[in-house]
Amino acid sequence: MSFITTGLRELTLKVRRQRTRLALRHEKRVLKKSEISLGREGTSEAANFPEVRAEIVALRKLEQEQKEFAVRIAQIEEALKQIDQQRQENSREQSAALVRLEEEKRPLVARRDAAKVMAENCGKELATVDRRISTHEAADQELLKKLTTLQSTEPPPVDLQEQMERIGVERARLPGNKPEMVQARLGSADACRDASEKLAAEEALVAQAEKNIAKVRGEFEGRDRALNESSRAQQEEVRKARQRHQTVEEKKNPAYLNIGRHLANAGIAPPNAPHLLGEVQRHRAAVERHTEHKRELAEISGQIDKQELRKFYFSLFSLLFLLAIIVPLAMQSPPKRDWLPQDTAVLFSIDPRELTRSPLAQRWQKEQPNVWPKVFAGLAGPGAHTPALDLAHDASRVIRALFIEYSGHEREYVLVETRGDIGPVLSSISQDKSFDKSTVSGLTVWQRPDVAVARVGPKTLAVGSLGEVDHLVQVRLGTEPDLKVDDPLSKEFGALESESTIRLAARKPVDLPRFFGPVFPQELLAASQLLGFAVVVDNPSKAHLFVRASDSAAAKELAAALTNEPARWLTLPGSDFVLATQVPKIDQSGADLDFHFEIPEGAARLLLQRLARIQPPLTP
Repeated sequence: MSFITTGLRELTLKVRRQRTRLALRHEKRVLKKSEISLGREGTSEAANFPEVRAEIVALRKLEQEQKEFAVRIAQIEEALKQIDQQRQENSREQSAALVRLEEEKRPLVARRDAAKVMAENCGKELATVDRRISTHEAADQELLKKLTTLQSTEPPPVDLQEQMERIGVERARLPGNKPEMVQARLGSADACRDASEKLAAEEALVAQAEKNIAKVRGEFEGRDRALNESSRAQQEEVRKARQRHQTVEEKKNPAYLNIGRHLANAGIAPPNAPHLLGEVQRHRAAVERHTEHKRELAEISGQIDKQELRKFYFSLFSLLFLLAIIVPLAMQSPPKRDWLPQDTAVLFSIDPRELTRSPLAQRWQKEQPNVWPKVFAGLAGPGAHTPALDLAHDASRVIRALFIEYSGHEREYVLVETRGDIGPVLSSISQDKSFDKSTVSGLTVWQRPDVAVARVGPKTLAVGSLGEVDHLVQVRLGTEPDLKVDDPLSKEFGALESESTIRLAARKPVDLPRFFGPVFPQELLAASQLLGFAVVVDNPSKAHLFVRASDSAAAKELAAALTNEPARWLTLPGSDFVLATQVPKIDQSGADLDFHFEIPEGAARLLLQRLARIQPPLTP
């Protein structure tokens, strides 16, 4: 196995050589910067070196070019200052002009408003007169109808003549008032026409004033746009000039580098920066040291036995090849899932510990200690009968899968997932002599008259009647079809918030009232193709409702209806409670809708009672 030691030694040397190369590259880069700095500060001392005379001449030309760019930059900056002053002056003039026009508009608006009030009053008076005339005509028709009825009555009443005279007197009195009302209506109509004409004239004046304001504002804004365009053009030009100035500065670096190297070789330091020479010499020594270390490492590596090195590389590549095969296979292993029947119609789960620890549940236990245990047992379903396990403390989830058989009967399968080790629970059940033990294809099932239990996962128990538990065991073993992870019901159930206290997903929302109490209005259930509901029980409780409509148009229509009438679509049927007192936050993606809202405490209590299928207590 010496080839392994040889290979590891070679890998260590490679790492050390790579570190040395990186350090050498860094030192060369720093040395170059130090030599450039030395050349920049020592240009005057290098005038006596004929070898760098060409570099000094090139530097002078580049410096002259930089001066020209500096002058151009200063001119553009001055132009930018003038443009900025013009923009400020234009802004002041615009403000003054708009203030003046607004002052001119104010009395016009006041007169327009007064004319509008007058026109409205005239309209009201005219409507009052019309109503009085209609009442007058209706009374006349009623009297005429009574008169006709009296004349056609057989036999005629005893006081026929007296009644006809009384009706005649009343009819005779009515026409006396009608001309006055007609004359009043004509006067009111004339007044309304005059008021309408005056209102139209005042509105025309206000409209003209608004047009003048818009015209003046447009002129000043056009001026401001022109100044902005000019400013942007000048800024782009100054940016290019500065960029070219920097480019010329970078062109000077090769000349500074050559000058700095000559000064360092001659040991001459500039009087104003003598420390630069010491930095160059220190970095040169570092470069030489790293270069020597790199050569020494290469010599040590060259002495290694190549045959043993080839054995090491062959073993290493073989191991990597095996890992390339094993890792994808491990990645394709099925993820953690819940083994439930394929024909599941509704999925319902609770987090018992979070539910019992919520402020709503604790206050409920204090106020109604006889009601809360029934609600909790109803929410947990058959899982509440799990032996040797305290659901409120030791269970992380209780999952209930519900569906309707062909005969029309409802069936339910329950999985209980524990928080800790499941071993003590199984040990306690196995030691309980009231349980009978049987085996289904290698999986143990414990049974007693009221409950059956089987382990179907590392921390999961199947709980229920013997037939239900046996069916879940068959599903777990693969002899019965299971609910796939890519099934729409399973995907939506998993997509709901994992931290939710209660989760619910329904394949056919219209069947929900068969499994629980009435929770959602029938209109909402009928408009849903798939429904998911998650609640974080708190004060107030937070809810997430998912609805899949038939298409995007139906989803958009449903979202608009919920926005306009949330109390109608999110009410608890048969009660005065609503799930959302405010408009929910709505997100739409095609035919899918997500609603987020808060549930008041009273509605949350009734919601939990209906999910638990118990009647709320009667209030005195």
